[in-house]
Amino acid sequence: MGASFFICLALVLLIGLSSARQAKASAADYFVASRSVPPWLVGLSAVATNNSGYMFIGLIGYTYTAGIQSVWLMLGWIVGDLIASKTAHERMRDEADRIHANGIIGLLSQWGGTNNRSWQVLAALFSIVFLATYAAAQIAAGGKALEGMLDIPMAIGMSMVAVVVIAYSIAGGMRASIWTDAAQSLLMIVSIVVLLVAAVAHLGGMQAVFQQAGAIDGFMNPTPTGLDIPGYAGAMAFVAGWMFAGAAALGQPHIVSRYLALQNTRQMNQVRWWYYSYYLLFYCFATAVGLLSRLYFGESTGFDPEMALPNMARDLLPPWLAGLMLAGIFAATMSTADSLVLSCSSAITQDLPRKPSENRWFLKTATAMTTVFALGIGLWSEQSVFSLVVWAWGTLGAVFVPILIWQVLGAKLNSLAMLCMSSTGVMATVAWKFYGFPSTVYEGAVGMFSAFVLGAIFTISSIRSRFHP
Repeated sequence: MGASFFICLALVLLIGLSSARQAKASAADYFVASRSVPPWLVGLSAVATNNSGYMFIGLIGYTYTAGIQSVWLMLGWIVGDLIASKTAHERMRDEADRIHANGIIGLLSQWGGTNNRSWQVLAALFSIVFLATYAAAQIAAGGKALEGMLDIPMAIGMSMVAVVVIAYSIAGGMRASIWTDAAQSLLMIVSIVVLLVAAVAHLGGMQAVFQQAGAIDGFMNPTPTGLDIPGYAGAMAFVAGWMFAGAAALGQPHIVSRYLALQNTRQMNQVRWWYYSYYLLFYCFATAVGLLSRLYFGESTGFDPEMALPNMARDLLPPWLAGLMLAGIFAATMSTADSLVLSCSSAITQDLPRKPSENRWFLKTATAMTTVFALGIGLWSEQSVFSLVVWAWGTLGAVFVPILIWQVLGAKLNSLAMLCMSSTGVMATVAWKFYGFPSTVYEGAVGMFSAFVLGAIFTISSIRSRFHP
């Protein structure tokens, strides 16, 4: 098992390091690959970055617990993502070209020729905290996989993820991240299919699988149950909340940077074809494996559902295929972790200073320090991978998405409006998560909606002041 894993890992690392041959000494090359990436590569990179260790570890653990009801999470997430993409991606990409922005913070702070410096600093600080938290979840997912399949202590496994991410991210920046994402996307899809086939065969075939799943009380009931809000109202709130989660992809700096690296806006539909085809396919496979893991392990007290996939792979697959599975999980965690730390270092070097830095050594040092910071959060936090990811994802969405949508709609937001919107979004998300409000409604949806409503108030006030000075 170890041999095939380390061979795959070495190949991914080699791809990342080889990108350094095309590297140029500029921040635009380090953070958006000089805007030279073809659409198929942008699509695969964006989806690999999105479908991270959260899918292999967090989503499968959630499906093990929730059963077929987890498809509503998938439906809401993908539909929300698609609606958001059709609403804003072209405008966002064109505006980034016009003002030469290398990331979402610089893009929003200078949208339409404005210069909202105070918001830029606040957004950079929010990004550093929540991107590092998100990266910590990916590092933790890699550590869990190594512990479950190779019995490597989790802290050592997490450190291995961090070292590999530092190595090729520093070497090639965004280009290295995108190149390795493409290889990692192939590893991810192959490994999940291999495990799916092995699990179905072990459980006696498709007919036996459906019989066993139907015998578990409520496991194949598609109507969301156990919600804080009862009945159809709770089900609708659940799906709507996860549509907000999908729309929050617009506010993820590590995903946005892929679209900014695209060669030109006219290629956006090609990107979507690659992105959503892979996204839907992989999500279906991951959900199926989550359902099968419950049949394989049963309901066991004290069992960590987020260890279901690595443990099942170790039990069911021959060693060399188990190594491939581990490589797929590891690839998923790295494809997101490297993107997150690059976005975090962009906030440190491009958005916090009054004058963005072009010093390549400073850029690389920021990347390394960010990775170490994320590793520290991962080692310290006791929350699940699923919980860390959805919280960080939703909070970043609350910081950026409402502002982006209003700007795409033509609103002129000043620094005060942007400061209030992002701060309100973050506070609403944190309050909903930690102060006992209904978990049926996704906390990120509450934050995004609150900030969006506040944006409407500022926009209406601005319009009135122009007509009634």
